[in-house]
Amino acid sequence: MIEENQEHLAVAEEEPMIEGTEVADEPQAAMSQSAKLVLKRGGVLTDIEYEIHAPATIGRFDPSVGPIDVDLASQPEGAYVSRKHAKIVQDDGVWKVIDLGSSNGTFVLKDDFERVEEAELIDGQEFALGNARFVFSLV
Repeated sequence: MIEENQEHLAVAEEEPMIEGTEVADEPQAAMSQSAKLVLKRGGVLTDIEYEIHAPATIGRFDPSVGPIDVDLASQPEGAYVSRKHAKIVQDDGVWKVIDLGSSNGTFVLKDDFERVEEAELIDGQEFALGNARFVFSLV
């Protein structure tokens, strides 16, 4: 009888560990990722980086449109970026760039740059807002 109770106790102790570490924590880990954008200039990566915490709006600050998460007003490329140009979001661990009705467009590099309304971003993906080019990286 004592042996049966010890067996039952050992099984009961194993189940919560499996659920807690393998199943319950997995979605949380995917959602906690952060990312960065690295500005490219003349086809070369610069040391200008922007840390991203989704959702993040990219554009140029103007008091009439309110806060911008990634403000390109101080960069020469910012002249071709709308005040609220695009948004970087994360949906179930998938990162995306969404154009917010910009004048000069949002482009993702595939075989060539393709204008997009919305596109998935993967680690190392290059994209452009107007003529501002970036590399998206997971951190």
